[in-house]
Amino acid sequence: MYCCGSCCMHVVFVLINTRPGKAFEVANKVAKIEKVKAAYAVTGPFDVIAFFESEEPIADVKKIVSKIHEIEGVERTLTAIAIH
Repeated sequence: MYCCGSCCMHVVFVLINTRPGKAFEVANKVAKIEKVKAAYAVTGPFDVIAFFESEEPIADVKKIVSKIHEIEGVERTLTAIAIH
């Protein structure tokens, strides 16, 4: 979380597992979701990592993660809200 004047922004990461061969396609679609700052296909236990900033992380997590789960090829997600 960081504060800028009257608002405090939380940084939220969504780690995504996809079906084989779908990571780049999913990352491109996730990056187009409103409020998502970036989404990357990555190596390791997750296939895609996305992040966004929010003044209301719980409400935005519900909206954004539900949109992510609508994308073909997404199997599961794990959400992490950064603590400062």
